[in-house]
Amino acid sequence: MRTTVELEERLARPGDALVEDLGKLDGDILILGAGGKLGPSLVRLALNATRGDRRIIAVSRFSEPGLARALQDDGATVVAADVADEGALRELPDAPNVVFLVGAKFGTEGREHATWFTNAYLPGRVADRFRDARIAALSTGNVYPLVPVTSGGSTEGSPTGPVGDYAMSCLGRERVLSHFAEANGTRMSLIRLNYAVELRYGVLVDLAGKILAGEPIDLSTGQVNVVWQGYANEVVLRSLLLAESPPYVLNVTGPELISVRQAARDLGAALGKEPVFTGEEAPTALLSNAGRCHRLFGYPELTPAELIEHTARWVADGGPLLGKPTKFERRDGRF
Repeated sequence: MRTTVELEERLARPGDALVEDLGKLDGDILILGAGGKLGPSLVRLALNATRGDRRIIAVSRFSEPGLARALQDDGATVVAADVADEGALRELPDAPNVVFLVGAKFGTEGREHATWFTNAYLPGRVADRFRDARIAALSTGNVYPLVPVTSGGSTEGSPTGPVGDYAMSCLGRERVLSHFAEANGTRMSLIRLNYAVELRYGVLVDLAGKILAGEPIDLSTGQVNVVWQGYANEVVLRSLLLAESPPYVLNVTGPELISVRQAARDLGAALGKEPVFTGEEAPTALLSNAGRCHRLFGYPELTPAELIEHTARWVADGGPLLGKPTKFERRDGRF
């Protein structure tokens, strides 16, 4: 993967299991939040997996110039709309399968009210509007508390304990969606994802950028989970078949516990520059156990070592970046 075209192709390359699973679904797939970080590649993945046998409807405000036209050229049915607008939400086309990707994370501090509106109130409006659909809704591993790094990570049955307004509002999203699932009998899956990576953003890109800039890497959060975004997108789409009432909850991340210190050293070796560290590893971190996901869907196709190699080459070659740091090192929940 040396160019954006190659990267996009890899992200949108469906596995046989995804093709088979989507073939079991009836009707169109409506993707809300199609203009976000995961959205475009997920839309293209769905298009390639369904091979034109149904509509893939991409809904977003489409603030990125040219994205709506590009997805339309790829075969998607594009609807430019702000789902936060009640009138626009009502006018969206019906579909028996809905993927809900809309969410707010960065800029939470000082705008907590807007974060709660997007992450907790709006999902209820969407769930009520599409009460007869299957809904796969993106959540986050941030709904869990920091746990000992020796614990193996939080499972779906572990207690929640969100830190900060963003994480609390995301748990609010899950609670509100669960209410509408029970009230209306709507089938849902809730995907607790952390941390998806590709070559333009993610934890590894954050580390590589700091290494090249000579900026110190905070080791307080010394261990993380990461997962290839292509795998995460496949799981989101395949989870439509798991949707039930009450919602089916699924952690999605990689199987490995990644040492931030070692990942930075490996990236630094590939980039030809020694990383600078500050602080020491705390005994706790935000970690998820995705064993259930791996039993259902197998392991991600790209290992951490491969992701580090690809990321280092991409960054060294000056590949385009999204400029959206994950802020994974924050331990106070302020994003």
